[in-house]
Amino acid sequence: MVCGKWGGPEQLTLTNVPEPVPKPGEVSIDVHACSVNFADLLMIGGTYQTRPELPFVPGLEAAGTISSAPEGSGFKPGDRVVAILWHGGYAEQAVASVQETFLLPAGVSFDVAAALTSAYVSTALALTRVAHLKPSEVLLVLGASGGVGLAAVQLGKALGATVIAVASTPDKRAIAREAGADQVISSADADWKEQVLAAAGPAGVSVCFDPVGSPLFDPALSTLGWGGRYVLVGFAAGQAPSIPAHRLLVKHRAVLGSSLRYFRYHDPAALRETMDQLFAWYAQGHISPRITLRLPLEATADGLRTLAERRAIGKVVVHVREGREAPPATKSA
Repeated sequence: MVCGKWGGPEQLTLTNVPEPVPKPGEVSIDVHACSVNFADLLMIGGTYQTRPELPFVPGLEAAGTISSAPEGSGFKPGDRVVAILWHGGYAEQAVASVQETFLLPAGVSFDVAAALTSAYVSTALALTRVAHLKPSEVLLVLGASGGVGLAAVQLGKALGATVIAVASTPDKRAIAREAGADQVISSADADWKEQVLAAAGPAGVSVCFDPVGSPLFDPALSTLGWGGRYVLVGFAAGQAPSIPAHRLLVKHRAVLGSSLRYFRYHDPAALRETMDQLFAWYAQGHISPRITLRLPLEATADGLRTLAERRAIGKVVVHVREGREAPPATKSA
């Protein structure tokens, strides 16, 4: 799926292109699955932090099998892997850095790997490396039914926090409750902030995880207690909030930003440590991506539209190759 000019999902076209050629230190992957991410919308719209040179193939991860690997990389043809990409996942073949390619444990399907990688890695980094969420603290998750929102609910519980989830519709709230949220509140209620404060208790919210932005930012900031950390990870509502600096003085609050892209630049070791932890939590049953829509490669634009219109619940996964993957082997007891 090629983006030939800046715009919306309708700009993508299914096209034959030359196979990508791996550079030194890169593997080549026969792609089976890639998930749909909000950053893809920004990238094809030309509004992401970086703009690939046109034309380019979007897609921020690739789950599949190694087709070629450099000597000494630790990978061999046929290995089942998932990789973090700058772009290129919506294609039959992709290249990735050896340092950002991870062997899949037994029992992890390509679907699950694709759904875990961008959403869960970025969310885990935000909660553990940026917000430093601790057991027994209170986590408020806005937009709790989307891919990163549900990831935050599950990861918050895995980290031992009490999780308050905010979502807009009954269906979305039901999904957040199924994901393990301790309290679920409607963002459509005029008094949702007061409901959050009541659920959080006298100490208030410890960490707010926000992939939405305005208009939820101002009331959510008020729910933070002493030393509360507000982590911005995206602006799905389409508008970045203005941060009222004077309100940060109250209760020793902090507003922090977190981006997977910049961890890749500045702390690449954190990616592998985080991926290892996610695989462990998945094996233990603490986290499990909710994949609510599976699409063939040619329908990638439909998945992106679902995300753009805020109709997506959980993760949307694109099946790049025809047919379904056979269930992965499981470890013997």
